[in-house]
Amino acid sequence: MTDASSQQPLPPDDPQVRLAAGVRARLGTRSVVLIGMMGAGKSSVGRRLGKVLDLPFLDADTEIEQAAGMSIPEIFARHGEAYFRAGETRVLSRLLDEGGSVIATGGGAWMNPETREHVRRCGISVWLKADADVLLRRVRKRGNRPLLKTGDPDATLRGLLKVREPFYAEADITVFSREVPQETMVSETLRALDHFLPPPGTP
Repeated sequence: MTDASSQQPLPPDDPQVRLAAGVRARLGTRSVVLIGMMGAGKSSVGRRLGKVLDLPFLDADTEIEQAAGMSIPEIFARHGEAYFRAGETRVLSRLLDEGGSVIATGGGAWMNPETREHVRRCGISVWLKADADVLLRRVRKRGNRPLLKTGDPDATLRGLLKVREPFYAEADITVFSREVPQETMVSETLRALDHFLPPPGTP
């Protein structure tokens, strides 16, 4: 995806700005929570979506690293996945309770039933759904994925995708992540949120 972070702000009368204002008003104190596999584009889409909605963007992985005082690969290496998942659950609980933000979660966060229930109470979940080939092309560009430190990263990712997809499918909204400009993904996510949220004044 292309990076739109350096673009000029949209004018107030732009249709996307008006749409975003309506979505934000109906969100109230709830957060938009992006879920999906590593490489789905949660951080890049979330950052731009937060800007369009005029909401803080929070990357859960970054928040976990700050809380732990070490990188995620270091957490995995020193303490293991179970330790990481426990910290991930605590951090996401705090972010959700604070409310009013766009949150990009790690690929495995949604597998925790406690987290899923917390998101249902405090947010709207958006699954950025990408097929395995797209995910593989993207994650190959980065070497900091602890779960892919295996003899066959491609098979590992496909296996994770097969296990996780039924849970991701429980999300409130599904948006297909593919090789299109970032602005397209953000616009589609915004329209999906607008369609999902009840009209103003609905009890």
